[in-house]
Amino acid sequence: MQRDIFDAEHDAFRDLARTFIAKEITPFHEQWERDGQVSRDVWLAAGRAGLLGTDVPEEFGGGGVADFRYNAVVTEELMRAGATGIGFPLQNDVVAPYLLRLATDEQKQRWLPGFCSGEIITAIAMTEPGTGSDLQGITTNARRADGGWVLNGAKTFITNGIMADLVIVVARTDPDAGSRGFTLLVVERGMPGFERGRRLEKVGLKAQDTAELSFTDVHVPDANVLGAPGGGLIALMQNLAQERLSIAVGCVAGAVRALQLTVDYTKARTAFGRPVASFQNTRFELAEIATEVDVTQAYVDRCITELVAGRLDAADAAKAKWWASDVLKRVVDRCVQLHGGYGYMLEYPIAKAFVDSRVQAIFGGTNEIMKEIIGRQLLD
Repeated sequence: MQRDIFDAEHDAFRDLARTFIAKEITPFHEQWERDGQVSRDVWLAAGRAGLLGTDVPEEFGGGGVADFRYNAVVTEELMRAGATGIGFPLQNDVVAPYLLRLATDEQKQRWLPGFCSGEIITAIAMTEPGTGSDLQGITTNARRADGGWVLNGAKTFITNGIMADLVIVVARTDPDAGSRGFTLLVVERGMPGFERGRRLEKVGLKAQDTAELSFTDVHVPDANVLGAPGGGLIALMQNLAQERLSIAVGCVAGAVRALQLTVDYTKARTAFGRPVASFQNTRFELAEIATEVDVTQAYVDRCITELVAGRLDAADAAKAKWWASDVLKRVVDRCVQLHGGYGYMLEYPIAKAFVDSRVQAIFGGTNEIMKEIIGRQLLD
């Protein structure tokens, strides 16, 4: 079916993104996987091309259009190219809303131009070594001191962690205030006491740098507090719906790619003297995969429409995230099977898709947490 959520301007933007990826990313992605991170040059190139900060006001160097559909286009094109190491969706979909909604005018002037040009790479640090989806279990803390805050603690699994110039850190600032005892502190590259640990060795997403971060008596001035002190957890809850929808968008695009790779492979590969695609089992498998992908795409597109209209709630975003990531896992697994032994060889794109897809059901809140969110809404 023809998707109807995009207009001509989105289509033109998709052409721009696709051309950019073919020129600036695809030829280098394998090397970046060996390096464990992408080049900073690709961020600067993306800034020049207008792929960063499409919803940031023009006065700060952004696109000036608050429309998540442009974000979705970038994510879809990256996934369909197999460019899983590029952190643009984290910058555009996850960090941008915090800066746009919570930053002061002075902070916006200081950070957003570099954010849009690619000179400032961002990250958000929630997860800790002993705390995953349970945000209220965060132990990283900050206390008032000398016109700011002294930050101590550690974070892990931080995407863009090695390359980030600006990290939004979730810290406990009032242990007696419950959910109102958390504050968002912006830590910048070079602050004394801010250190990056090892680049984490992951099963997949090899070109995406993921790191441990530590904070030892880091002085964060009041000028780097994002939003109101004590309002950190509320801000997280407000922004997580878009983050989870962004994951769902990437998962559907990844499933579409896996299906197309497998259709092409089964038409070209022969067994017992005829194409693998000619066997009934292959046709039935592909038919089931195609149906599941199309149905999922329809729901995710509806969620995109709801987000653009300001109506997407936490439960619907959770449905999109857990369902689309589970669909991606199932689709890629079945596509590997249809590739036979070659599906297990990393030189084949479907094998890389296999190892890259598993984490989608974990980050952004595990799928078990997504079901808890949905269940609580149903029963409240």
